[in-house]
Amino acid sequence: MRKILIGGAWPYANGSLHIGHVAGLLPGDLLARYHRALGDEVYFVSGSDCHGTPVAIRAKQEGKTPCEVSDHYHAEFTECFEKLGFSYDVYTKTSAEEHKDFIRRFHKKLYESPYVYEKESPQAFCEECNTFLADRFVTGLCPKCGAPARGDQCDACGTVLEPENLENPVCAVCGKPIQFRNSKHLYIAISKLEKELKTLVDGHPEWRKNAIAFTNKYIEEGLRDRALTRDLEWGIPVPKEGYEGKTIYIWAENVLGYLSASEVAARKAQGETSPTGAAETISDILQDAGTPERYKTLWDAQSPDCIHYYVHGKDNIPFHTIILPALLIANGDGWRLPDRIISSEYCTLEGRKISTSRNYAIWIRELLDRFDADSIRYYFLSNGPEKRDADFSWENYVNSHNGELLGQYGNLVNRTLAFITKYFDGVVPKGTLSSSIAERISDLYATAAAQIENGDFRDCLGGIFDLVRFANKFFDTEQPWITRTSDPAKCEDTIFQCVQIIANLATLLAPFLPFSSEKVSRWLGADLSWHPQSVPAGLSLPETEILFQRIDKKVIDEEKAKLQSIL
Repeated sequence: MRKILIGGAWPYANGSLHIGHVAGLLPGDLLARYHRALGDEVYFVSGSDCHGTPVAIRAKQEGKTPCEVSDHYHAEFTECFEKLGFSYDVYTKTSAEEHKDFIRRFHKKLYESPYVYEKESPQAFCEECNTFLADRFVTGLCPKCGAPARGDQCDACGTVLEPENLENPVCAVCGKPIQFRNSKHLYIAISKLEKELKTLVDGHPEWRKNAIAFTNKYIEEGLRDRALTRDLEWGIPVPKEGYEGKTIYIWAENVLGYLSASEVAARKAQGETSPTGAAETISDILQDAGTPERYKTLWDAQSPDCIHYYVHGKDNIPFHTIILPALLIANGDGWRLPDRIISSEYCTLEGRKISTSRNYAIWIRELLDRFDADSIRYYFLSNGPEKRDADFSWENYVNSHNGELLGQYGNLVNRTLAFITKYFDGVVPKGTLSSSIAERISDLYATAAAQIENGDFRDCLGGIFDLVRFANKFFDTEQPWITRTSDPAKCEDTIFQCVQIIANLATLLAPFLPFSSEKVSRWLGADLSWHPQSVPAGLSLPETEILFQRIDKKVIDEEKAKLQSIL
Protein backbone atom coordinates (compact mmCIF):
# COMPACT_ATOMS: atom_id res chain seq x y z
CA MET A 1 0.00 0.00 0.00
CA ARG A 2 1.39 3.36 -1.03
CA LYS A 3 0.85 6.75 0.57
CA ILE A 4 -0.49 9.19 -1.99
CA LEU A 5 -0.68 12.96 -1.61
CA ILE A 6 -2.76 14.70 -4.27
CA GLY A 7 -2.66 18.47 -4.01
CA GLY A 8 -5.18 20.40 -6.06
CA ALA A 9 -4.43 24.09 -6.69
CA TRP A 10 -6.15 26.51 -4.32
CA PRO A 11 -8.58 28.84 -6.19
CA TYR A 12 -8.67 32.48 -5.16
CA ALA A 13 -11.73 33.22 -3.05
CA ASN A 14 -12.49 36.51 -4.80
CA GLY A 15 -14.84 35.27 -7.52
CA SER A 16 -16.81 32.26 -8.70
CA LEU A 17 -15.31 29.14 -10.27
CA HIS A 18 -15.44 28.90 -14.06
CA ILE A 19 -14.75 26.10 -16.52
CA GLY A 20 -11.04 26.93 -16.69
CA HIS A 21 -10.66 26.15 -12.98
CA VAL A 22 -12.48 22.83 -13.19
CA ALA A 23 -10.70 21.73 -16.37
CA GLY A 24 -7.38 21.98 -14.54
CA LEU A 25 -8.51 20.49 -11.21
CA LEU A 26 -10.62 17.48 -12.25
CA PRO A 27 -7.57 15.21 -12.75
CA GLY A 28 -6.91 15.47 -9.02
CA ASP A 29 -10.18 13.80 -8.15
CA LEU A 30 -9.63 11.18 -10.85
CA LEU A 31 -6.26 10.31 -9.31
CA ALA A 32 -7.70 10.18 -5.79
CA ARG A 33 -10.53 7.85 -6.76
CA TYR A 34 -8.21 5.59 -8.74
CA HIS A 35 -5.65 5.25 -5.93
CA ARG A 36 -8.39 4.57 -3.36
CA ALA A 37 -9.80 1.86 -5.66
CA LEU A 38 -6.31 0.31 -5.65
CA GLY A 39 -6.28 0.32 -1.84
CA ASP A 40 -3.66 3.05 -1.44
CA GLU A 41 -3.71 5.47 1.49
CA VAL A 42 -4.83 8.72 -0.12
CA TYR A 43 -4.62 12.34 1.04
CA PHE A 44 -6.49 14.46 -1.47
CA VAL A 45 -6.30 18.02 -0.20
CA SER A 46 -6.93 21.56 -1.30
CA GLY A 47 -8.69 24.69 -0.15
CA SER A 48 -9.68 28.25 -0.90
CA ASP A 49 -6.95 30.89 -1.17
CA CYS A 50 -8.46 33.57 1.05
CA HIS A 51 -5.68 36.09 1.72
CA GLY A 52 -3.92 38.79 -0.24
CA THR A 53 -4.67 41.65 -2.57
CA PRO A 54 -7.30 40.01 -4.83
CA VAL A 55 -9.65 39.37 -1.91
CA ALA A 56 -8.94 42.71 -0.21
CA ILE A 57 -9.73 44.61 -3.39
CA ARG A 58 -12.95 42.68 -4.00
CA ALA A 59 -14.00 43.39 -0.42
CA LYS A 60 -13.42 47.11 -0.87
CA GLN A 61 -15.44 47.12 -4.08
CA GLU A 62 -18.37 45.42 -2.36
CA GLY A 63 -18.18 47.30 0.94
CA LYS A 64 -17.47 44.12 2.87
CA THR A 65 -14.63 42.74 4.95
CA PRO A 66 -12.09 40.44 3.26
CA CYS A 67 -13.23 37.68 5.60
CA GLU A 68 -16.85 38.07 4.49
CA VAL A 69 -15.88 37.93 0.82
CA SER A 70 -13.55 34.96 1.12
CA ASP A 71 -15.95 32.99 3.32
CA HIS A 72 -18.73 33.56 0.79
CA TYR A 73 -16.72 32.19 -2.10
CA HIS A 74 -15.25 29.40 0.02
CA ALA A 75 -18.78 28.19 0.74
CA GLU A 76 -19.64 28.44 -2.96
CA PHE A 77 -16.49 26.53 -3.96
CA THR A 78 -17.22 23.81 -1.42
CA GLU A 79 -20.74 23.35 -2.75
CA CYS A 80 -19.59 23.26 -6.38
CA PHE A 81 -16.83 20.73 -5.70
CA GLU A 82 -19.25 18.50 -3.79
CA LYS A 83 -21.78 18.57 -6.62
CA LEU A 84 -19.03 17.75 -9.12
CA GLY A 85 -18.04 14.74 -7.04
CA PHE A 86 -14.64 15.99 -5.85
CA SER A 87 -13.71 13.52 -3.09
CA TYR A 88 -11.40 15.73 -1.05
CA ASP A 89 -10.20 14.26 2.22
CA VAL A 90 -9.80 17.85 3.37
CA TYR A 91 -10.97 20.98 1.59
CA THR A 92 -10.07 23.89 3.83
CA LYS A 93 -9.14 27.56 3.50
CA THR A 94 -6.02 29.61 4.15
CA SER A 95 -7.90 31.63 6.76
CA ALA A 96 -8.55 28.48 8.82
CA GLU A 97 -6.82 28.45 12.21
CA GLU A 98 -5.11 25.10 11.49
CA HIS A 99 -3.51 26.55 8.38
CA LYS A 100 -2.45 29.82 10.00
CA ASP A 101 -1.03 27.91 12.94
CA PHE A 102 0.99 25.66 10.66
CA ILE A 103 2.29 28.57 8.58
CA ARG A 104 3.51 30.46 11.64
CA ARG A 105 5.45 27.40 12.78
CA PHE A 106 6.88 26.74 9.32
CA HIS A 107 7.97 30.35 8.84
CA LYS A 108 9.56 30.59 12.27
CA LYS A 109 11.89 27.78 11.25
CA LEU A 110 12.28 29.18 7.73
CA TYR A 111 13.55 32.54 9.05
CA GLU A 112 16.46 30.73 10.69
CA SER A 113 17.58 29.51 7.27
CA PRO A 114 20.70 30.91 5.59
CA TYR A 115 18.49 31.36 2.51
CA VAL A 116 16.36 34.06 4.17
CA TYR A 117 17.56 37.66 4.42
CA GLU A 118 16.24 41.16 5.05
CA LYS A 119 16.13 43.85 2.38
CA GLU A 120 14.56 47.23 1.79
CA SER A 121 12.93 47.44 -1.63
CA PRO A 122 10.35 49.48 -3.56
CA GLN A 123 6.78 48.25 -3.17
CA ALA A 124 3.97 49.20 -5.56
CA PHE A 125 1.36 51.39 -3.87
CA CYS A 126 -1.92 52.69 -5.29
CA GLU A 127 -3.13 55.90 -3.66
CA GLU A 128 -6.55 55.57 -5.28
CA CYS A 129 -7.09 52.09 -3.77
CA ASN A 130 -5.05 53.04 -0.68
CA THR A 131 -3.18 49.75 -0.66
CA PHE A 132 0.09 48.09 -1.53
CA LEU A 133 -0.33 45.88 -4.57
CA ALA A 134 0.73 42.33 -5.30
CA ASP A 135 3.02 42.17 -8.35
CA ARG A 136 0.32 40.76 -10.62
CA PHE A 137 -1.94 43.70 -9.80
CA VAL A 138 0.49 46.09 -11.47
CA THR A 139 0.27 46.33 -15.25
CA GLY A 140 2.26 48.22 -17.85
CA LEU A 141 4.49 47.57 -20.84
CA CYS A 142 7.20 44.94 -20.90
CA PRO A 143 10.65 46.60 -21.05
CA LYS A 144 11.89 43.75 -23.23
CA CYS A 145 9.23 43.37 -25.94
CA GLY A 146 6.89 46.32 -25.36
CA ALA A 147 3.77 44.16 -24.98
CA PRO A 148 1.24 44.69 -22.17
CA ALA A 149 2.45 42.81 -19.12
CA ARG A 150 1.83 42.20 -15.42
CA GLY A 151 4.28 43.10 -12.69
CA ASP A 152 5.42 39.51 -12.29
CA GLN A 153 5.70 38.30 -15.88
CA CYS A 154 5.17 39.19 -19.52
CA ASP A 155 2.93 36.56 -21.13
CA ALA A 156 3.97 37.68 -24.60
CA CYS A 157 7.69 36.94 -24.29
CA GLY A 158 7.80 35.07 -20.98
CA THR A 159 10.20 37.47 -19.26
CA VAL A 160 10.10 37.38 -15.47
CA LEU A 161 9.59 40.94 -14.19
CA GLU A 162 9.42 43.17 -11.14
CA PRO A 163 6.70 45.87 -11.01
CA GLU A 164 9.34 48.61 -11.02
CA ASN A 165 10.70 47.25 -14.34
CA LEU A 166 7.46 47.98 -16.19
CA GLU A 167 7.03 51.02 -18.36
CA ASN A 168 4.06 53.21 -17.42
CA PRO A 169 2.98 51.02 -14.50
CA VAL A 170 -0.63 51.38 -13.36
CA CYS A 171 -2.94 49.70 -10.86
CA ALA A 172 -4.73 46.79 -12.52
CA VAL A 173 -7.84 47.52 -10.43
CA CYS A 174 -8.47 51.23 -10.90
CA GLY A 175 -6.12 52.01 -13.81
CA LYS A 176 -4.41 54.88 -12.00
CA PRO A 177 -0.61 55.37 -12.04
CA ILE A 178 1.10 53.84 -9.04
CA GLN A 179 3.87 54.94 -6.73
CA PHE A 180 6.75 52.96 -5.28
CA ARG A 181 7.47 53.17 -1.57
CA ASN A 182 10.50 51.64 0.06
CA SER A 183 9.74 49.06 2.71
CA LYS A 184 11.74 46.48 4.68
CA HIS A 185 10.91 42.82 4.00
CA LEU A 186 12.18 39.28 4.36
CA TYR A 187 13.33 37.59 1.15
CA ILE A 188 14.11 34.00 0.24
CA ALA A 189 17.26 33.58 -1.86
CA ILE A 190 15.83 31.32 -4.56
CA SER A 191 18.80 32.31 -6.71
CA LYS A 192 21.04 30.28 -4.38
CA LEU A 193 18.90 27.17 -4.90
CA GLU A 194 19.49 26.87 -8.64
CA LYS A 195 21.45 23.63 -8.35
CA GLU A 196 18.80 21.92 -6.20
CA LEU A 197 15.93 23.08 -8.41
CA LYS A 198 17.73 22.05 -11.59
CA THR A 199 18.39 18.63 -10.08
CA LEU A 200 14.70 18.35 -9.24
CA VAL A 201 13.42 19.08 -12.75
CA ASP A 202 16.13 17.00 -14.44
CA GLY A 203 15.26 14.09 -12.19
CA HIS A 204 11.64 14.04 -13.32
CA PRO A 205 11.47 13.55 -17.11
CA GLU A 206 7.91 12.22 -16.57
CA TRP A 207 6.59 15.68 -15.66
CA ARG A 208 4.31 17.31 -18.19
CA LYS A 209 6.24 18.96 -21.02
CA ASN A 210 4.94 22.42 -20.14
CA ALA A 211 6.15 22.02 -16.55
CA ILE A 212 9.63 21.00 -17.65
CA ALA A 213 9.83 23.76 -20.27
CA PHE A 214 8.61 26.53 -17.96
CA THR A 215 10.81 25.45 -15.07
CA ASN A 216 13.93 25.27 -17.22
CA LYS A 217 13.08 28.65 -18.71
CA TYR A 218 12.88 30.26 -15.27
CA ILE A 219 16.18 28.67 -14.27
CA GLU A 220 17.98 29.58 -17.50
CA GLU A 221 16.83 33.20 -17.34
CA GLY A 222 18.12 33.48 -13.80
CA LEU A 223 16.13 32.74 -10.69
CA ARG A 224 15.12 35.81 -8.74
CA ASP A 225 14.79 36.12 -4.99
CA ARG A 226 11.28 36.72 -3.74
CA ALA A 227 9.77 38.62 -0.85
CA LEU A 228 8.29 36.46 1.89
CA THR A 229 6.46 39.33 3.54
CA ARG A 230 4.13 42.11 2.41
CA ASP A 231 2.64 45.40 3.60
CA LEU A 232 -0.94 44.14 3.69
CA GLU A 233 -3.45 43.91 6.51
CA TRP A 234 -5.37 40.90 5.22
CA GLY A 235 -3.15 37.88 5.70
CA ILE A 236 -1.21 35.87 8.24
CA PRO A 237 0.88 38.12 10.52
CA VAL A 238 4.65 37.68 10.15
CA PRO A 239 5.89 35.70 13.19
CA LYS A 240 8.99 37.84 13.69
CA GLU A 241 9.77 40.77 15.92
CA GLY A 242 10.05 44.05 14.03
CA TYR A 243 7.53 42.97 11.38
CA GLU A 244 4.38 44.02 13.16
CA GLY A 245 1.74 45.23 10.70
CA LYS A 246 3.12 43.09 7.89
CA THR A 247 1.76 39.78 6.64
CA ILE A 248 3.20 36.72 4.93
CA TYR A 249 3.04 37.08 1.14
CA ILE A 250 0.30 34.75 -0.08
CA TRP A 251 2.59 32.84 -2.44
CA ALA A 252 4.75 31.94 0.57
CA GLU A 253 1.82 30.46 2.50
CA ASN A 254 -0.84 29.21 0.06
CA VAL A 255 1.40 26.53 -1.51
CA LEU A 256 2.21 25.33 2.00
CA GLY A 257 -1.47 24.53 2.35
CA TYR A 258 -0.67 21.06 1.03
CA LEU A 259 1.34 20.48 4.19
CA SER A 260 -1.16 22.01 6.59
CA ALA A 261 -4.20 20.35 4.99
CA SER A 262 -2.56 16.92 4.90
CA GLU A 263 -1.71 17.32 8.57
CA VAL A 264 -5.39 17.94 9.24
CA ALA A 265 -6.27 14.91 7.09
CA ALA A 266 -3.78 12.69 8.95
CA ARG A 267 -5.12 13.77 12.33
CA LYS A 268 -8.67 13.28 11.09
CA ALA A 269 -7.79 9.73 10.03
CA GLN A 270 -6.32 9.16 13.49
CA GLY A 271 -9.40 10.56 15.23
CA GLU A 272 -7.84 13.86 16.28
CA THR A 273 -9.01 17.34 15.33
CA SER A 274 -6.00 19.49 16.21
CA PRO A 275 -2.34 19.25 17.25
CA THR A 276 -1.94 17.65 20.65
CA GLY A 277 1.38 19.16 21.72
CA ALA A 278 2.78 22.63 22.17
CA ALA A 279 5.32 22.36 19.38
CA GLU A 280 6.54 25.72 18.19
CA THR A 281 8.45 24.78 15.04
CA ILE A 282 8.11 22.28 12.23
CA SER A 283 11.10 20.35 13.54
CA ASP A 284 9.33 19.94 16.87
CA ILE A 285 6.16 18.82 15.14
CA LEU A 286 7.89 16.16 13.07
CA GLN A 287 9.62 14.83 16.19
CA ASP A 288 6.53 15.18 18.40
CA ALA A 289 5.17 11.82 19.55
CA GLY A 290 1.69 13.28 19.05
CA THR A 291 2.17 13.83 15.32
CA PRO A 292 0.57 11.01 13.31
CA GLU A 293 3.24 8.67 12.00
CA ARG A 294 1.40 8.55 8.70
CA TYR A 295 2.00 12.30 8.30
CA LYS A 296 5.71 11.99 9.06
CA THR A 297 6.03 9.15 6.55
CA LEU A 298 3.97 10.99 3.93
CA TRP A 299 6.34 13.95 3.94
CA ASP A 300 9.62 12.11 4.51
CA ALA A 301 11.83 12.66 1.47
CA GLN A 302 13.23 9.15 1.87
CA SER A 303 9.88 7.30 1.99
CA PRO A 304 10.02 4.82 -0.92
CA ASP A 305 6.27 4.15 -1.13
CA CYS A 306 5.03 7.73 -1.34
CA ILE A 307 3.91 9.65 -4.41
CA HIS A 308 3.06 13.36 -4.37
CA TYR A 309 0.94 14.65 -7.24
CA TYR A 310 0.36 18.38 -7.79
CA VAL A 311 -2.59 19.23 -10.03
CA HIS A 312 -2.99 22.74 -11.43
CA GLY A 313 -3.20 24.97 -14.48
CA LYS A 314 -0.37 26.24 -16.64
CA ASP A 315 -0.12 29.58 -14.86
CA ASN A 316 0.56 27.83 -11.55
CA ILE A 317 3.55 25.82 -12.76
CA PRO A 318 6.33 27.99 -11.21
CA PHE A 319 4.57 27.97 -7.85
CA HIS A 320 4.80 24.18 -7.75
CA THR A 321 8.16 23.56 -9.45
CA ILE A 322 10.11 26.57 -8.15
CA ILE A 323 8.41 28.28 -5.20
CA LEU A 324 7.13 25.27 -3.24
CA PRO A 325 10.39 23.27 -3.58
CA ALA A 326 12.40 26.38 -2.63
CA LEU A 327 10.37 26.84 0.55
CA LEU A 328 10.64 23.16 1.45
CA ILE A 329 14.40 23.04 0.83
CA ALA A 330 15.10 26.32 2.66
CA ASN A 331 13.09 25.17 5.67
CA GLY A 332 15.71 22.47 6.12
CA ASP A 333 13.64 19.66 7.64
CA GLY A 334 13.91 17.13 4.81
CA TRP A 335 10.49 17.61 3.30
CA ARG A 336 9.51 15.53 0.30
CA LEU A 337 9.65 17.48 -2.97
CA PRO A 338 7.09 17.10 -5.80
CA ASP A 339 7.04 13.71 -7.52
CA ARG A 340 4.48 14.26 -10.29
CA ILE A 341 3.42 17.57 -11.84
CA ILE A 342 0.00 17.37 -13.50
CA SER A 343 -0.17 20.80 -15.15
CA SER A 344 -2.84 21.50 -17.74
CA GLU A 345 -2.78 24.04 -20.56
CA TYR A 346 -5.26 26.89 -21.11
CA CYS A 347 -8.98 26.54 -21.67
CA THR A 348 -10.69 29.04 -23.98
CA LEU A 349 -14.37 29.62 -24.59
CA GLU A 350 -15.86 29.59 -28.09
CA GLY A 351 -12.48 30.61 -29.54
CA ARG A 352 -11.85 33.47 -27.11
CA LYS A 353 -9.94 33.92 -23.87
CA ILE A 354 -12.07 33.63 -20.75
CA SER A 355 -12.53 37.05 -19.15
CA THR A 356 -14.00 37.12 -15.66
CA SER A 357 -13.94 40.93 -15.57
CA ARG A 358 -16.21 41.05 -18.62
CA ASN A 359 -18.30 38.09 -17.43
CA TYR A 360 -17.21 36.18 -20.53
CA ALA A 361 -17.09 32.82 -18.83
CA ILE A 362 -19.16 29.76 -18.04
CA TRP A 363 -19.64 29.65 -14.30
CA ILE A 364 -19.59 26.21 -12.71
CA ARG A 365 -22.46 26.86 -10.32
CA GLU A 366 -24.70 27.67 -13.29
CA LEU A 367 -23.44 24.71 -15.33
CA LEU A 368 -24.26 22.38 -12.43
CA ASP A 369 -27.79 23.77 -12.18
CA ARG A 370 -28.50 22.60 -15.73
CA PHE A 371 -26.39 19.56 -16.48
CA ASP A 372 -25.43 16.20 -15.03
CA ALA A 373 -22.17 16.28 -13.05
CA ASP A 374 -20.83 13.20 -14.86
CA SER A 375 -21.60 14.88 -18.18
CA ILE A 376 -19.48 17.87 -17.16
CA ARG A 377 -16.69 15.62 -15.90
CA TYR A 378 -16.74 13.52 -19.07
CA TYR A 379 -16.43 16.53 -21.33
CA PHE A 380 -13.48 18.12 -19.56
CA LEU A 381 -11.62 14.85 -19.05
CA SER A 382 -12.05 13.81 -22.68
CA ASN A 383 -11.81 17.25 -24.32
CA GLY A 384 -10.01 19.40 -21.76
CA PRO A 385 -6.60 21.15 -21.93
CA GLU A 386 -4.64 18.14 -20.71
CA LYS A 387 -1.49 18.63 -22.77
CA ARG A 388 -2.45 21.41 -25.16
CA ASP A 389 -4.82 24.35 -25.15
CA ALA A 390 -8.45 23.35 -25.59
CA ASP A 391 -11.50 25.33 -26.60
CA PHE A 392 -14.87 24.80 -24.98
CA SER A 393 -17.75 25.14 -27.41
CA TRP A 394 -21.39 24.48 -26.70
CA GLU A 395 -21.71 22.48 -29.90
CA ASN A 396 -18.86 20.16 -28.89
CA TYR A 397 -20.27 19.81 -25.37
CA VAL A 398 -23.74 18.80 -26.53
CA ASN A 399 -22.39 16.49 -29.23
CA SER A 400 -19.96 14.89 -26.77
CA HIS A 401 -22.75 14.20 -24.30
CA ASN A 402 -25.35 12.99 -26.80
CA GLY A 403 -22.95 11.13 -29.05
CA GLU A 404 -20.51 9.42 -26.67
CA LEU A 405 -21.72 9.52 -23.08
CA LEU A 406 -25.37 8.89 -23.83
CA GLY A 407 -25.19 7.44 -27.35
CA GLN A 408 -22.49 4.88 -26.58
CA TYR A 409 -22.13 4.20 -22.85
CA GLY A 410 -25.63 5.10 -21.68
CA ASN A 411 -27.11 3.21 -24.62
CA LEU A 412 -25.11 0.05 -23.85
CA VAL A 413 -26.17 0.03 -20.20
CA ASN A 414 -29.81 0.88 -20.85
CA ARG A 415 -30.39 -1.53 -23.74
CA THR A 416 -28.77 -4.44 -21.87
CA LEU A 417 -30.53 -3.94 -18.54
CA ALA A 418 -33.86 -3.15 -20.21
CA PHE A 419 -33.54 -6.38 -22.20
CA ILE A 420 -33.00 -8.35 -18.98
CA THR A 421 -35.97 -6.68 -17.33
CA LYS A 422 -38.27 -7.30 -20.29
CA TYR A 423 -37.28 -10.79 -21.37
CA PHE A 424 -35.63 -12.42 -18.34
CA ASP A 425 -37.89 -11.09 -15.58
CA GLY A 426 -35.05 -8.88 -14.32
CA VAL A 427 -32.70 -11.81 -13.66
CA VAL A 428 -29.19 -12.00 -15.15
CA PRO A 429 -29.18 -15.07 -17.45
CA LYS A 430 -26.58 -17.85 -17.57
CA GLY A 431 -23.53 -17.62 -19.79
CA THR A 432 -19.77 -17.80 -20.06
CA LEU A 433 -17.43 -14.87 -20.58
CA SER A 434 -15.23 -15.65 -23.56
CA SER A 435 -11.50 -15.89 -22.90
CA SER A 436 -10.79 -13.14 -25.45
CA ILE A 437 -13.15 -10.68 -23.77
CA ALA A 438 -11.87 -11.62 -20.30
CA GLU A 439 -8.30 -11.05 -21.49
CA ARG A 440 -9.25 -7.73 -23.05
CA ILE A 441 -10.82 -6.57 -19.79
CA SER A 442 -7.83 -7.69 -17.72
CA ASP A 443 -5.40 -5.96 -20.06
CA LEU A 444 -7.47 -2.79 -19.93
CA TYR A 445 -7.15 -2.58 -16.15
CA ALA A 446 -3.37 -2.73 -16.46
CA THR A 447 -3.21 -0.27 -19.36
CA ALA A 448 -5.62 2.18 -17.73
CA ALA A 449 -3.69 2.05 -14.46
CA ALA A 450 -0.41 2.91 -16.19
CA GLN A 451 -2.05 5.73 -18.16
CA ILE A 452 -3.67 7.26 -15.08
CA GLU A 453 -0.45 7.18 -13.08
CA ASN A 454 1.39 8.75 -16.02
CA GLY A 455 -1.20 11.51 -16.28
CA ASP A 456 -2.51 10.32 -19.66
CA PHE A 457 -6.16 10.66 -18.66
CA ARG A 458 -7.54 11.48 -22.07
CA ASP A 459 -5.93 8.42 -23.68
CA CYS A 460 -7.12 6.29 -20.79
CA LEU A 461 -10.71 7.42 -21.18
CA GLY A 462 -10.48 6.86 -24.92
CA GLY A 463 -9.28 3.29 -24.36
CA ILE A 464 -12.14 2.55 -21.99
CA PHE A 465 -14.63 3.91 -24.51
CA ASP A 466 -13.10 1.62 -27.13
CA LEU A 467 -14.43 -1.20 -24.94
CA VAL A 468 -17.81 0.55 -24.81
CA ARG A 469 -17.94 0.68 -28.60
CA PHE A 470 -16.78 -2.94 -28.83
CA ALA A 471 -19.59 -4.00 -26.48
CA ASN A 472 -22.22 -2.15 -28.52
CA LYS A 473 -20.93 -3.77 -31.70
CA PHE A 474 -20.95 -7.15 -29.96
CA PHE A 475 -24.57 -6.62 -28.91
CA ASP A 476 -25.55 -5.65 -32.46
CA THR A 477 -23.62 -8.49 -34.10
CA GLU A 478 -25.02 -11.16 -31.78
CA GLN A 479 -28.60 -9.84 -32.28
CA PRO A 480 -30.15 -11.05 -29.00
CA TRP A 481 -33.53 -9.69 -30.06
CA ILE A 482 -33.50 -12.38 -32.76
CA THR A 483 -31.72 -15.21 -30.92
CA ARG A 484 -34.18 -14.76 -28.04
CA THR A 485 -36.52 -17.03 -29.98
CA SER A 486 -34.22 -18.68 -32.54
CA ASP A 487 -31.40 -19.66 -30.14
CA PRO A 488 -32.29 -18.89 -26.49
CA ALA A 489 -28.98 -20.23 -25.11
CA LYS A 490 -26.98 -17.94 -27.37
CA CYS A 491 -29.17 -15.01 -26.39
CA GLU A 492 -28.57 -15.70 -22.71
CA ASP A 493 -24.84 -15.97 -23.30
CA THR A 494 -24.76 -12.69 -25.21
CA ILE A 495 -26.59 -10.79 -22.47
CA PHE A 496 -24.51 -12.42 -19.73
CA GLN A 497 -21.30 -11.27 -21.43
CA CYS A 498 -22.63 -7.75 -21.93
CA VAL A 499 -23.44 -7.59 -18.21
CA GLN A 500 -19.86 -8.58 -17.34
CA ILE A 501 -18.47 -5.87 -19.63
CA ILE A 502 -20.80 -3.26 -18.15
CA ALA A 503 -19.81 -4.14 -14.57
CA ASN A 504 -16.15 -3.71 -15.48
CA LEU A 505 -16.83 -0.49 -17.36
CA ALA A 506 -18.46 0.91 -14.23
CA THR A 507 -15.29 0.18 -12.26
CA LEU A 508 -12.91 1.46 -14.93
CA LEU A 509 -14.97 4.61 -15.37
CA ALA A 510 -15.55 5.24 -11.65
CA PRO A 511 -12.60 7.68 -11.33
CA PHE A 512 -13.98 9.61 -14.31
CA LEU A 513 -17.75 9.22 -13.83
CA PRO A 514 -18.37 8.47 -10.13
CA PHE A 515 -22.12 9.09 -10.01
CA SER A 516 -23.17 6.86 -12.91
CA SER A 517 -20.60 4.22 -11.95
CA GLU A 518 -22.01 4.04 -8.44
CA LYS A 519 -25.50 3.50 -9.88
CA VAL A 520 -24.42 0.74 -12.27
CA SER A 521 -22.30 -1.05 -9.67
CA ARG A 522 -25.23 -0.96 -7.22
CA TRP A 523 -27.62 -2.38 -9.82
CA LEU A 524 -25.21 -5.21 -10.64
CA GLY A 525 -24.06 -5.93 -7.10
CA ALA A 526 -20.44 -5.23 -8.06
CA ASP A 527 -17.84 -3.15 -6.23
CA LEU A 528 -15.56 -0.42 -7.52
CA SER A 529 -12.24 -1.92 -6.45
CA TRP A 530 -9.63 -1.84 -9.19
CA HIS A 531 -9.82 -5.43 -10.41
CA PRO A 532 -11.94 -7.41 -12.90
CA GLN A 533 -15.55 -7.69 -11.78
CA SER A 534 -17.86 -10.67 -12.12
CA VAL A 535 -21.66 -10.61 -11.92
CA PRO A 536 -23.26 -13.99 -11.10
CA ALA A 537 -26.03 -15.46 -13.20
CA GLY A 538 -29.30 -15.44 -11.31
CA LEU A 539 -28.79 -11.95 -9.86
CA SER A 540 -32.10 -10.09 -9.65
CA LEU A 541 -31.81 -6.53 -10.85
CA PRO A 542 -33.39 -3.77 -8.79
CA GLU A 543 -35.42 -1.12 -10.55
CA THR A 544 -33.10 0.69 -12.96
CA GLU A 545 -33.35 3.99 -14.79
CA ILE A 546 -31.98 5.74 -17.86
CA LEU A 547 -28.37 6.61 -17.08
CA PHE A 548 -28.18 9.93 -18.97
CA GLN A 549 -30.78 12.27 -20.43
CA ARG A 550 -30.40 13.70 -23.92
CA ILE A 551 -29.52 17.40 -24.13
CA ASP A 552 -31.71 19.34 -26.53
CA LYS A 553 -29.56 20.85 -29.28
CA LYS A 554 -31.37 24.18 -28.96
CA VAL A 555 -29.08 24.70 -25.96
CA ILE A 556 -26.27 25.39 -28.44
CA ASP A 557 -27.97 28.41 -30.01
CA GLU A 558 -29.25 29.71 -26.67
CA GLU A 559 -25.89 29.64 -24.95
CA LYS A 560 -24.00 31.03 -27.94
CA ALA A 561 -26.47 33.92 -28.05
CA LYS A 562 -25.77 34.67 -24.37
CA LEU A 563 -22.03 34.82 -25.00
CA GLN A 564 -22.48 37.03 -28.04
CA SER A 565 -24.56 39.47 -25.99
CA ILE A 566 -21.64 39.79 -23.55
CA LEU A 567 -19.22 40.55 -26.39
